[in-house]
Amino acid sequence: MSHLEPEAKIFACSQSVYLAEKIAKEYGIPLGKVTMSTYSDGEFQPSYEESIRGLRVFIVCSTFPTADNLMELLLMIDAAKRASARHITAVMPYFGWARQDRKDKPRVPIGAKLVANLLSAAGATRVMTMDLHADQIQGFFEKPVDHLFASTIFLPYVESLGLENLTIASPDMGGSKRAYAYSKFLQSDVVICYKQRKAANVIDTMELIGEVKGRNVVLVDDMIDTGGTLAKAADLMIEKGALSVRAICTHPILSGGAYEKIENSKLTELIVTDSIPLKKESKKIRVVSCAPLFAEVMHMVHHNNSISGKFIM
Repeated sequence: MSHLEPEAKIFACSQSVYLAEKIAKEYGIPLGKVTMSTYSDGEFQPSYEESIRGLRVFIVCSTFPTADNLMELLLMIDAAKRASARHITAVMPYFGWARQDRKDKPRVPIGAKLVANLLSAAGATRVMTMDLHADQIQGFFEKPVDHLFASTIFLPYVESLGLENLTIASPDMGGSKRAYAYSKFLQSDVVICYKQRKAANVIDTMELIGEVKGRNVVLVDDMIDTGGTLAKAADLMIEKGALSVRAICTHPILSGGAYEKIENSKLTELIVTDSIPLKKESKKIRVVSCAPLFAEVMHMVHHNNSISGKFIM
């Protein structure tokens, strides 16, 4: 191996190339070459087009639907293992199936645990992800997990807005811990939305715990799927006298009629990361890249440096 060759290489699954290119640029090395062979029935096979023997390999892949993303990641991990890579880090800005972190009713799977088992069985020696839907998913792994917080990206942006009478809000009870962490850093008030669902993605009722009259509100959540919760929360807060309502959501799943709901809601803007690519543009959606954060932490991990300084909360 030439002394000019990098000791670490970054590769990407096909649906995450857009992000991996930015991460590699921030890291300071070119994105590794991978080709994908596809059979007529849809079966696919990734192939590394350069040597990775003895190297640390970072594989960037957000596992948003379809399941092809997860399968491609597993195949690339297996290929790296069989190509004698020394360290294989699955870099998953968005960890799919994270909402299935427990049995919430009889006869259902724990999908997040299954994904953790699959990653370990494939040969991943480390996992790096951001804003898991449930912190305890880290305990599903027997390998090291670097759980990054998008607050490192979002908090400086919120501060730059210079909002007076700022209040941080959680769209549900489960996100109260995140909201309190943001409010502690920003020295602001907190309000909580209490919602009851008829079914998944269908809200029955929503009530507000706390005062928002005359306040500029920032809702904080780990993901936005159909957009129903945030749109309803924003409309409710404006009705209660809020001056403005913004939302911060790490992972922009934005399925179904989410874009229309956001456009028609009272939200001033929705701030997201590029962990998942947007399906279309929206004047209300602002994207803040997570590439610099991942590149810096990957560099620290590769050189065995502490990453604790990257955790604002």
